[in-house]
Amino acid sequence: QVQLVESGGGLVQPGGSLRLSCAASGRIFSTYAMGWYRQAPGKQRELVATIISGGSTNYVDSVKGRFTISRDNAKNTVYLQMNSLKSEDTAVYYCNTKVRVDWYSNYGDYWGQGTQVIVSS
Repeated sequence: QVQLVESGGGLVQPGGSLRLSCAASGRIFSTYAMGWYRQAPGKQRELVATIISGGSTNYVDSVKGRFTISRDNAKNTVYLQMNSLKSEDTAVYYCNTKVRVDWYSNYGDYWGQGTQVIVSS
């Protein structure tokens, strides 16, 4: 089974920074993409950032210029550097990966447990 373990969340003041990390483990034949989603209380889960196997990245408009997604293939880990944090960024952040577990299988989605980010004075 594929597992994703997230870390790096916490309480920060507006304008502060955090770096989230997500380490993947288990049977993974190939990885198509990894990304970060977030969900605030009473709101829908939204895509924050993705990084594709070739290295291209994509961000939701609200975080462009402030957040950076990156990866370390040797460690099978994806990161989300969050700068200039705003109260609107408060949410539980979830790591997601699209992987094949075998050469003959389709890509499937796997999720981390979530890490809480609170931006408050």
